[in-house]
Formats: sequence, structure tokens, C-alpha cells
Amino acid sequence: QVQLVESGGGLVQAGGSLRLSCAASGSFFSINAMGWYRQAPGKGRELVAVITKGGITNYADSVKGRFTISRDGAKNTVYLQMNSLKPEDTAVYYCNAQLRLTYWGQGTQVTVSS
Repeated sequence: QVQLVESGGGLVQAGGSLRLSCAASGSFFSINAMGWYRQAPGKGRELVAVITKGGITNYADSVKGRFTISRDGAKNTVYLQMNSLKPEDTAVYYCNAQLRLTYWGQGTQVTVSS
């Protein structure tokens, strides 16, 4: 079983920055990939960014150049640095870990005011 604990959400003005963290704990050998998804009110959950165990990253077009995903393998932690935030980035952000199964965090609210 794997537990994911997220932190770092909050309220920020447009143009500001936030950094999300997600720490994985539990009994596992290795995590293949970790990432962030988000879900805005009335919309489906969408990929924001993902990073593989080997360091390969993938971003949604809407966040390229503004968000950076990184990973500390020793700590089983993934980070999402979010810069130049826009009101349309407002959503609940979910951490995701891919092992043999897929695990989700509880979500953290990010609100960007205009």
C-alpha cells in the first residue's frame, strides 16, 4: 500500500507562484512515475505534469514554460513549481504515483485570484 501526502496549495494572486509537494510512503520497491493532475469545478481531471523514474518529463500545453516538475528519488517526493499563475489554473491538484497500481493523493486546493 502507498500513501501520498500533498502540501503547498493555497490562495495566490495572478502572476504569483506556488510550490506543491507530494511525499509517498508505505511498502514499495520503486515508483515508476509520479505526477500531478488537476480538476477544476465542473471539469474532468486533467494531466498537469509527470516525471518518470528516469527523469523524463511531460507537461500539459497549458502549463509549459510556467510549471516545473521535479523529483527527489531518495525521499520519494515530487514537486511542482508553479510560476506565472493564472486564474484558469484554479483547481484541486492531485498527486499521482504509478507503481503496479496507480495511487492518488487527497488533493490540495490552488486558487488564483485575478
